[in-house]
Amino acid sequence: MILVRQEIGEVLRDFRQQKGHTLRQVAGRASVALGYLSEVERGQKEASSEILASVADALDVPISTIMREVGDRISVLEGLQAFPDVVPDDLVAEVGPELSLR
Repeated sequence: MILVRQEIGEVLRDFRQQKGHTLRQVAGRASVALGYLSEVERGQKEASSEILASVADALDVPISTIMREVGDRISVLEGLQAFPDVVPDDLVAEVGPELSLR
C-alpha cells in the first residue's frame, strides 16, 4: 500500500539534504519541533497543510513543487508514467506575454 505521508516525508528530506540543511535548522526556521519534523520525514506522522507550508518556506521551495514531486513519485509507484512539466506548443501559441488567452 502506498502511504502519502511516507512520500511527503521522503520528498521533504530530499529537498532538505539537497539544500545542505540539517533537520535542526529547518525545524527552527519552520517553528516546528525537531522530533515532530523527524517523524514527518520518516513518514511516521501526518503533516498538516500549515506544517507543510512552514517547512516549504523554511526550505525556500514552493509547496507546489513539493506536491508535484510527491505526485510524480506516487505515479511511479503505481506504475504510471510521470507527466513532463511542459506546456504544449499549441497552448503556448495561444497565450500572450501576460499569460492571458488571445
